[in-house]
Amino acid sequence: MSIEATARAFFEACEAGGGWAACKAHCHADASFSCQADALAGTVTLAGYADWMKALLGPIPDGRYQLTAFAADEGRAAVVAAAVFHGTQTVAGGPVAPTGRAVASDYVYVMGFSDGRIRHMTKVWNDAQALRQLGWA
Repeated sequence: MSIEATARAFFEACEAGGGWAACKAHCHADASFSCQADALAGTVTLAGYADWMKALLGPIPDGRYQLTAFAADEGRAAVVAAAVFHGTQTVAGGPVAPTGRAVASDYVYVMGFSDGRIRHMTKVWNDAQALRQLGWA
């Protein structure tokens, strides 16, 4: 399987809220994660991030992505996915009672590969904007 196909399978599993159980086949067991966003401070493994995404879809059950770009850079063993996350908090489970407010938040995944699987992923995301839209900050 190409790194592009692996990245797409990971992206779809992660964004659907499959958690690490659905994502781990596409990643190294010790895959690392980084993001310069307070909401993800302390999340340093891709397993932790995948499970965080799964939990996010609890209070935002209609959470979904709109993919805006997807590209593989074979020379750098990297794949970049850009998308917009959409959803509305209608269920308890967030930091506040359900707000009924919607979010449309841009983000980017930069997935680095080794041996055909994801070794590291960086998420570029403005969490402050997203949390304000939801009424969580």
